[in-house]
Amino acid sequence: MVTQVAQRSGYLTAFRAAALLYAAAVFFQAVTAGQLLSGAGAGPHGAGTGAVHLLGLVLVVTAVLLWRPGRGAAWPALVSTAMLVLGFVQTMLGGAGQVMAHLPLGMALFGLSVWLVVWSWRP
Repeated sequence: MVTQVAQRSGYLTAFRAAALLYAAAVFFQAVTAGQLLSGAGAGPHGAGTGAVHLLGLVLVVTAVLLWRPGRGAAWPALVSTAMLVLGFVQTMLGGAGQVMAHLPLGMALFGLSVWLVVWSWRP
């Protein structure tokens, strides 16, 4: 539940923006992964990892701001932190060629990111 303090302070708006951008970055990774598997090379997919990590950090910061000074729920900060860590694990698995673990983890990250977006926009 998002408190009135979080809604009025602007922390919720920042979190919504960060969650949307993070979900878009993860979706971009999914699209470029399909191109990678079809033999197009690792260019855009490899470059997108930096955006996912940077936006994951922004998501954690905005989730903590929503929680602590904004008096919102704590679980989005925990989920965002887990997603940031899983993003780094995802990069390590992809770099090591562990596609059988890399793909399901990517799908899980996308599902979690969509879940945060949906939660943040619920009344």
